[in-house]
Amino acid sequence: MYQAETDDIQVTVEPRFLPDESDPSEGRYFFAYSVEIANLGEKVVQLRTRYWHITDGQGRVQEVQGPGVVGEQPVLHPGESFRYTSGCPLETPSGIMVGHYGVETLDGAKFNVAIPAFSLDAPFADRTLN
Repeated sequence: MYQAETDDIQVTVEPRFLPDESDPSEGRYFFAYSVEIANLGEKVVQLRTRYWHITDGQGRVQEVQGPGVVGEQPVLHPGESFRYTSGCPLETPSGIMVGHYGVETLDGAKFNVAIPAFSLDAPFADRTLN
């Protein structure tokens, strides 16, 4: 489990390898990651955007950005959390993801919330420092 907190918004990530979706002989490794975004503060916030920086085991980088997560832009009141699961294909059995969410308060203040860097590792692969 990986965790980061920015301005009272806590992000927790749990990655896992999906062997049934992967085909190592074809250079296809698929990982899922579950994310929980918790509002530990006093203000209502809405998640507006996401940005991912994905690096595979050979140093190739892919950037992904867009509105919301899994088709949603959740509103989080104080004490509430939002959980979702998504996935990431890689051409190598290991990699790393890091990023941020763009959030906005009801009064229009915008800020980025850090997503902690987390490792993607197939259980049979040699661990690589990415």
